[in-house]
Amino acid sequence: MNTPVAVIGAGPYGLSTAAHLRARGVPVRVFGRPMVSWREHMPAGMLLKSTPMASSIDTPQAGHSLRDFCDAVGERRYESDWDIIPVETFVRYGDWFQQRLVPDLEQVRVVSADRRAGGFEVKLDSGEQFRARAVVVATGLTGFARLPRELAAAVPDGPSPTGPVSHSSQHHDLSVFAGRDVVVIGAGQSALESAVLLAENGARSVRIVARGRTAVGFGAPPDRQPRLRPRTPFGNAWSLYAFTYYAGGFRHLPAPARRYLVRRVLGPLGAWWLRERFVGRVQVTAGRQVVRARVEDGRPVLTLRGPDGRTGELAADHVLAATGYQVDLAAMDFLGQGLRTGVVVSGGGPRLDAGFGSSVPGLYFTGLPAAASFGPVMRFVCGTEFASRRLAGAVAEAY
Repeated sequence: MNTPVAVIGAGPYGLSTAAHLRARGVPVRVFGRPMVSWREHMPAGMLLKSTPMASSIDTPQAGHSLRDFCDAVGERRYESDWDIIPVETFVRYGDWFQQRLVPDLEQVRVVSADRRAGGFEVKLDSGEQFRARAVVVATGLTGFARLPRELAAAVPDGPSPTGPVSHSSQHHDLSVFAGRDVVVIGAGQSALESAVLLAENGARSVRIVARGRTAVGFGAPPDRQPRLRPRTPFGNAWSLYAFTYYAGGFRHLPAPARRYLVRRVLGPLGAWWLRERFVGRVQVTAGRQVVRARVEDGRPVLTLRGPDGRTGELAADHVLAATGYQVDLAAMDFLGQGLRTGVVVSGGGPRLDAGFGSSVPGLYFTGLPAAASFGPVMRFVCGTEFASRRLAGAVAEAY
């Protein structure tokens, strides 16, 4: 058992997977910068939508929850559904977790991973090459930012944080938009919170453009959750209970149903605590769809179509697309062409078995790419409890 398992990614899913593999005696090497997506691709001042109950990284060793971190470093405890977690606190928690359970994390980039007889050949940007018994892809949101084609047509070189159109994942400091008119596309938590943070950081005007006719919505606070429905990390609902605690059954649904549920369950809705900060600061254009976009004199101009078919134009200094993420195997360019073409896709992501293994023997996916097989809980940190235990068990059994 000297040939290691390579875990690519050092966010919550990669760190949790590594902790579980090591607890089972499986040698593992973990690659990536710790918590990089949370540290660099989330806006400063962001608050987590997930409750403390849903924000601990799973590990078989006791003493590594978010609450344990707060006790260890002397921070205030986050315990009840009324407690809201700053992203900076969560990043510090992830760093603390990594230093204790994955202290030998290798902060280098995996250049390529290709199938070889009996395993994989992995190349690092340090120049090292080594053989791995299995490869676990836990790269989170990296490379999956989704830009609607109507916006993409206006920026053929792609979205840019300094250009006329960007994606929300490209920003950490929203104060750079102080004194500017910004249009935010989207109606989910990312869009609504980005809009609030833009306004609070001095943007001259902020407007949400959303396709839904009912403008934007916010969830119910803890004391207004339905009392006769089961409690989950995301609210009280039978459907959420099933998706959270019986994720294994999700993969048996037809692919179109899985694709629809991943997109719609826990979909566009602001957190209950955001409403007060939003109202009066952010303008809303609802029931309008972007049908064209162009750039004139460096400023983006959007053509919007309403439900009656009429169109109008909206100009701004910048358009920020908070339009989510879409799993795309082509974006995982570190996987060799042979590996990528060998991965069977179903429901919008790699088709995975009960142990998170793909159609390529020894190649596993966890986190967001696993949502197509195991449901929307894979989009959240609390999904590590389901994923890491089963993935580590499957790898250990095959080792």
